[in-house]
Amino acid sequence: MPVPRFATTLFAVLLAATAVESARAEATTARQLVARFHGTLLDSMKNAVHLGVKGRYQKLAPEIEQTFHLKLMVRVSIGSYWKNADDGERDRLAEAFSQYSISTYASQFDSYSGQKFSIIGEKRGPQNTTLVSTRITNPGGDDVDLTYVTRQFKKKWRIVDVLLDTGISQLAVRRSEYRRILRSGGINSLIEALNTKARELVPD
Repeated sequence: MPVPRFATTLFAVLLAATAVESARAEATTARQLVARFHGTLLDSMKNAVHLGVKGRYQKLAPEIEQTFHLKLMVRVSIGSYWKNADDGERDRLAEAFSQYSISTYASQFDSYSGQKFSIIGEKRGPQNTTLVSTRITNPGGDDVDLTYVTRQFKKKWRIVDVLLDTGISQLAVRRSEYRRILRSGGINSLIEALNTKARELVPD
């Protein structure tokens, strides 16, 4: 799967982020990282009805926060707006992005009907990244291929982007959406928009 042109922006930021990332969990391989995330996601799906959307959120939150480099992802998504934001705005935006990201998984993966998560392979990507190719197999067909862009930060692997089966970067899609909000209302408008979406997906 070709690496989208947008990914070059991500890779440029990765080098700077390495210096500030702290290791909070045991080091693992990129493949193991993805497999662990898939295991938690599958377990949440199998217990979806019992957990409810809030329960799924609570179950997935710690795993997603330790698996994805969410702060880097939102930083890349908003580009130069990050440099112009103050520390308080950055913290609120990172929190809003985290809640929205977790809410999206909790809302979308809301049932189980025999799906399987498979790791197809992995290969080296630009700027010391590792691309882990995976497939979600649905019993009724319409399988989904996803490639996780991962990188090691102080011996801790993190997912920094997801490439859809069409080769489109998830961050590229978000960047386009977020830029429209930022141009019209700035950082605070984006924070409000993300918080609103998160509440719609996982109501209080």
